[in-house]
Amino acid sequence: MIKQATRTSDPVIEQIVALLDRVSPSPRRFAVSFWDHSKLPADAETLFTLVLKHPGALRRMFSPPLELSMGEAYVYEDFDIEGDFYAVLEDLYAIAKRNFSPGEVIAAINAIRKLPRTGPERIITRRPAHFHGEIHSRDRDRQAICFHYDVGNEFYALWLDRQMQYSCGYFPGGQENLDAAQELKIQHICRKLRLKPGERLLDIGCGWGGLAIRAAQDYGVNVLGVTLSERQAEYGAQQAARLGLQGQVQIKMCDYRDLVNDTFDKIVSVGMFEHVGRSRLPEYFAQTYRLLKPGGLFLNHGIARRGQPGDLSLLRGFYSRPARRFAWEEFFEQKILGLGSFSQRYIFPDGELVTVSEANLIAEASGFEVRDVENLREHYALTLRQWVKRLEMQKQEAIRLVGMSVYRTWRLYLSYCVLGFEAGMTQVDQSLLSKPATGQTNLPMSRADLYA
Repeated sequence: MIKQATRTSDPVIEQIVALLDRVSPSPRRFAVSFWDHSKLPADAETLFTLVLKHPGALRRMFSPPLELSMGEAYVYEDFDIEGDFYAVLEDLYAIAKRNFSPGEVIAAINAIRKLPRTGPERIITRRPAHFHGEIHSRDRDRQAICFHYDVGNEFYALWLDRQMQYSCGYFPGGQENLDAAQELKIQHICRKLRLKPGERLLDIGCGWGGLAIRAAQDYGVNVLGVTLSERQAEYGAQQAARLGLQGQVQIKMCDYRDLVNDTFDKIVSVGMFEHVGRSRLPEYFAQTYRLLKPGGLFLNHGIARRGQPGDLSLLRGFYSRPARRFAWEEFFEQKILGLGSFSQRYIFPDGELVTVSEANLIAEASGFEVRDVENLREHYALTLRQWVKRLEMQKQEAIRLVGMSVYRTWRLYLSYCVLGFEAGMTQVDQSLLSKPATGQTNLPMSRADLYA
């Protein structure tokens, strides 16, 4: 028979109930199931149940920095979720956005520290990232890319589309399946670049080569795809060879900064510039500008963050001083919440998002002309929801291939990203940049050809 947690004699459970009342006051829409099979019911309709596996679970979950601790506690099974996984993340985001006073935060931390440290030893099959050397140096960038993308081609194949596109699909009707949406994305990009037979295309961060191969097949271009992932390069080269495209598509492991004497009619970069780093963006755009022939086009597709008041400091001359944040706000976000800490350790080490406005301003300073910008935020939310569903359907095979902790890492990461795009915290933009030749861009006078 299940006991009510409010009547239990276990002092630890009583402490946990008091702490939950503090950080997530009534009406709570989730229940809590404890290690002794007692249960704290929800105040209304139960959307999910938080399952605490041992007395030290909540301490592991709520120790600052919260994002890192919460992520690790889920990955290593200190707690589990029964029910709506997205609702859990929505509630956590709502808690993070609450306007806690310093006194409330200190009281909550003191309550957390009174909870037991007990818990099973964690079985770590994939260690968090710990890199050395200069950030965004060639060697460190290679380590960062391999950390994420070399988890295993077989693992990614379980839940990506048949062309292994690990970026935002395109859903013009809103109901397309994943394979159709990714094919439409490739065609949308190729049409924007106005590819012509015989042209030379550079694909920076080409992934498993899906876009490069389709561009060669459908538009007759010659493609060089570069990636820092050895597993991706091997797969892409094998696919090109299998399709008889060896003379038309070259996929190789190479840093785009090491391309010196090559020139290209068109350049595309999909889901790569998030890895470049804000301080290196001038180098990124200067290099692509050098590699592009006069009159050529560069389509830069990547995730951006939403602009904040502090970003107005970029507009020197228009605003005399940037919006100032209180020291407490910065301390709360960095030390207590630890925003970005889980992603930096377990997902995309050294990754950094900027606003699309800042990225395009740097591109213009490098010589590019911005011809078109399209925000595909809603499309990425749909893509991510399909990825999560496919990954969950392949749970047992994923665990067999990479282990439970990696499966749970990606399930958490992809699900959280859904909410980020749906809420508008993050977006994905395609910026079409041109390198005019004596003022000429060779672009049509309207966009009608993109949708013909």
